[in-house]
Amino acid sequence: MSDTTLIVGLDGSDAGARALDFAKSRAKLIGDCRIVLVYVIEWSPFSFQTAEENEKRHARREEELNLARERVLDPAVKAATAEGCSVEGIVKHGDVADILENLANKHKAAQIIVGRMGERNMKERLFGGVTGRLVAASTVPITVIP
Repeated sequence: MSDTTLIVGLDGSDAGARALDFAKSRAKLIGDCRIVLVYVIEWSPFSFQTAEENEKRHARREEELNLARERVLDPAVKAATAEGCSVEGIVKHGDVADILENLANKHKAAQIIVGRMGERNMKERLFGGVTGRLVAASTVPITVIP
């Protein structure tokens, strides 16, 4: 197992791709380093659901996880592995900032690397985003890539 772990938040955006590029360059400089790529699908357990929606919720959740893995995570893992990096991919549902923080602590990560603005940039500008919450509350160093 690698001595140093970097957690990288991916969302399919250009900013996420730049965060991964930064992590790969750092991993190569460090040497014995593992990159954990994380794609989180926002999923609130508190959203209102009808009885019919609740019946379909599990299947929809599994479909979303599979699509995220196929479209974003697997290609990123494959590309980083081809460049000689040690990479693991994780897809989860939930609160992005909480999951990145929890995974960083679980893996004893040296840092979390995220793009400054991802796919949901307008909503994040209005209400505050994942990056801002991570910077404000994380116990693990955060690197924000423009």
